[in-house]
Amino acid sequence: MSKKILLIEDDKDIINLVKHYLEKEGYRTFEASEGVKGLDILKKEKVDLTILDIMLPELNGIEVLKRIKGDSKTSGIPVIMLTAKGEETDKIVGLELGADDYITKPFSPKELVARIKALLRRVEKPVEKTDTLKYGELIMDISRHEVKVKEKEIELTAKEFGLLEELLRNKGRVLTRDTLLNNVWGYDYFGNTRTVDVHIRRLREKIPLLEKSIITVKQLGYKLSEEMR
Repeated sequence: MSKKILLIEDDKDIINLVKHYLEKEGYRTFEASEGVKGLDILKKEKVDLTILDIMLPELNGIEVLKRIKGDSKTSGIPVIMLTAKGEETDKIVGLELGADDYITKPFSPKELVARIKALLRRVEKPVEKTDTLKYGELIMDISRHEVKVKEKEIELTAKEFGLLEELLRNKGRVLTRDTLLNNVWGYDYFGNTRTVDVHIRRLREKIPLLEKSIITVKQLGYKLSEEMR
């Protein structure tokens, strides 16, 4: 059965261009030029993924995203944000609210399709409930608090271990520095985000195979590539 994709965008040219590429790939598309209309479609249709423009008339993309992620019926739908160049704050806010990815205008439709495919693959994978996480030759045993590469144990601090676990459980997803701080250090931590950068550097030094796989996303944070580089 064809995957259903909702495009919430007020630029008709972009809608037509994206629809052309998506339908060529076999996706079924729905479109909405306003946020409210997009939310109405989500209530009526079982959508597999939403492409959401930040700059929308009346109800903006950030508010639409809040409502999507705040409703238990739609919170699990992956969202790719469309942002204008230079809108770093919107990217950060969107990712913090639960957006799964973003792409900056002007963008290549082929790149957008590739990101959609990657995101849908990630969503379709069963949630990893095991205490063992694997990444290439790296094995992380959560219950034993051990990390090994080629059977050799790597000594990590508690925070380095927590940071690595967060990256491994969210492969391919951009994690902002604030998200990493909150999830690893806790909401009551009052240090600055440079702490994350320092610990990422230490992880790269201690585990060389992660050096190229932990990708720095400019002005946002980090992501672990889905496949080892």
